[in-house]
Amino acid sequence: MPLSPAGRLVVMSDDAPVSATPRRAPATPRRAGTYRTFYSEPLTVASAQGCTITDTRGVDHLDAYNNVPVLGHSHPAIADAVHAQLLRANTHTRYLDDVVEAYSRDLLALLPQHIESVVYTCSGSEANDLALQVAAYSSMSSGVIVARRAYHGTTSATAAISPSLSAAPRDHVVTVDIPDADDPDFEQHLADRVRRAAAELERRGHGTSAFVLDSTMTSEGIVTGEHVRLAAAVDAVHDAGGFYIADEVQAGFFRTGTWWGYEALGVAPDLVTLGKPMGGGLPIAAVAGPRVVFSDFGGQQRYFNTFAGTPAPIAAAHTVLATLRDGGFGERVPEAGSRLGEGLSDALAEAGVDGRVRRAGLMVGVDLRPAAQDEARAGAWAGEIVEAMYARRVLVSRTGPGDAVVKIRPPLVITDEEIDRLVDGFRDALADVGYAHAQGSGPGEGSD
Repeated sequence: MPLSPAGRLVVMSDDAPVSATPRRAPATPRRAGTYRTFYSEPLTVASAQGCTITDTRGVDHLDAYNNVPVLGHSHPAIADAVHAQLLRANTHTRYLDDVVEAYSRDLLALLPQHIESVVYTCSGSEANDLALQVAAYSSMSSGVIVARRAYHGTTSATAAISPSLSAAPRDHVVTVDIPDADDPDFEQHLADRVRRAAAELERRGHGTSAFVLDSTMTSEGIVTGEHVRLAAAVDAVHDAGGFYIADEVQAGFFRTGTWWGYEALGVAPDLVTLGKPMGGGLPIAAVAGPRVVFSDFGGQQRYFNTFAGTPAPIAAAHTVLATLRDGGFGERVPEAGSRLGEGLSDALAEAGVDGRVRRAGLMVGVDLRPAAQDEARAGAWAGEIVEAMYARRVLVSRTGPGDAVVKIRPPLVITDEEIDRLVDGFRDALADVGYAHAQGSGPGEGSD
């Protein structure tokens, strides 16, 4: 879609829409180069097992960040399933295969009854791209509503609805500010912003095709809690003729302690996108939705993906699903998340740091903004904490406004002992970096 003639970006907040003419920001370490590595001294991997990554020097690191190996690195059952399938057959999806059908049935059984069909892709970006196509066709509209700092992928279509990648305005996209997780009127405030966004898209001539939301709002700093509900916002989207697309690429497959992140939001999605942990390390993702929606779309739009949904990655995905279903993760993930959250909160209190721990299961964020004088300083501080934890061989990252939220997202098989090591690493990093940084006497640049 063309940019608006004025090149203006509209953000919906509690007040009237706020327009801002975008300016090209100077390059920062986080956006230096198309591909970038983590940490000032990149990690070179020699091997990985469970929650441990061993580098080429033979040093072990606790992986508290990667949710793709949801069952841990190098899971033997996944390796065995893929090996056996490759020895049998691995054809594309123009041919039928019982392995694909069996997995599809088991996956759909875990989704709401109106979600009757699934289409496979190779990545979360592709899944969100296809979901946008389906929503646009079915709604006969092109406008999309997303969170202000959203990330939904790197295809042309998904990058356009991912303001975290670029501040460049898109005429068919309107962003909304996500209310604070502690706001008792979260649901209504978000709904009001979504309604104004839909009205703005109508004014521009696009209409509302979709409201796309990561179910844990990870790029917003991980927004979870008892007040975080979406029903009124989804009603606003439906009133405008659009689809609610639940982006479960990060939140899905028991990350939050239940199968899907949207379960905590009090809504049922129109379309669901899946990815990252789905194959336990193999590239597989999906879009799921009502059969009639896909039938109508498929009758007019041809979709084919050579490698999506082939039997080998499906075998991996089925192993992940079966292990999660039968392995007691519904009990273990909330327990592990509580232990981790309490440990991090205690570490903040011991250091006298006014930070906030937000979590859903083992999706955890430590927000340092309350303790800092401003968002930029909090982001620099978070970057130094991430580096200090890396020096202690604990791998985490950061996210949210100003990158000021330490992001912790370990494989779901993390043990109590590993959780305690993670907390100790965070506690030691706080001591190393020092609360003085947040007060303005520390160095001014963080790293990623």
